[in-house]
Amino acid sequence: ADRQRARPERQSDPHHLAYDVMVQAAVIAEATRRVRVGHLVLCNLFRHPVITAQSLVALDHVSDGRALAGLGTGWTETEFRMTGIPYPDIGTRLRMLDEALTVMRSLWTKEATTFEGEFYRLREAILWPKPRQTPHPPIVLGGGGRGLLRVAARHADVVNIISEVGRDGYIKMANVAKLDPASFQAKVRFLREEAARHGRDPKAIEMSDVCFTTMLTDSRADTQAMAANMGGMLGASPEAVLRAPLNLIGTPEECIAELRRRVREWEVEEFVFPFAGEEMLKRLAQEVLAHV
Repeated sequence: ADRQRARPERQSDPHHLAYDVMVQAAVIAEATRRVRVGHLVLCNLFRHPVITAQSLVALDHVSDGRALAGLGTGWTETEFRMTGIPYPDIGTRLRMLDEALTVMRSLWTKEATTFEGEFYRLREAILWPKPRQTPHPPIVLGGGGRGLLRVAARHADVVNIISEVGRDGYIKMANVAKLDPASFQAKVRFLREEAARHGRDPKAIEMSDVCFTTMLTDSRADTQAMAANMGGMLGASPEAVLRAPLNLIGTPEECIAELRRRVREWEVEEFVFPFAGEEMLKRLAQEVLAHV
């Protein structure tokens, strides 16, 4: 167990700045005028869905209708272990998320909500005011397992597809390597088929790709060197690393071509990039995103 915790994929920063995410979003909303503001994603088990729905309504009003409602099952086992919050199996967490989204959508759109579920019970619950956005802020779900995609097919407006993490409680390097172009496309097909089965327009759900590792290089040789180094950690070829959905590595020209390919072949409509320093984000915006 100690050896397993010492693996790179189990390591974490104990002094990571863990400010309240709702306060952070409200500050960002106040400091901006055009960008959408939300979370990727809130852990459903950390708040009752009525409280989450209320907070997101407030954020939608503070931001003048720019809020996103990002929600997930919760999967980081260490957070539950250190706080004592119950951490049920992934099947239970998925059912809780499904019920929570049903409750929240009702609170946002109906005058009163009565709900008798397995986990949540509401009696003539009223949430006022309603969101600025109609019918409600776009619902963003993140994940990659079929259980999550089934929930997303019923509720989501945007789905951010990542490697599967629900059962393990942490991100396995092996699962990261398994998320390749073919598996990404298979997840998209499965999601759209499930949405159609529920009577939804499959194309109404936007696909989102988060590039956890984003690196701009100065030459093709530098690109290949970085890909080879990362491939050694993941047990993957440099070419597989460069085409992996969770990575964007290359010169500006290579990154432009890769993002265009993902839009064309994977039906991706949204890309998410982590903060990798102000200079990197400026380069990404000016030299890559402006040309996609």
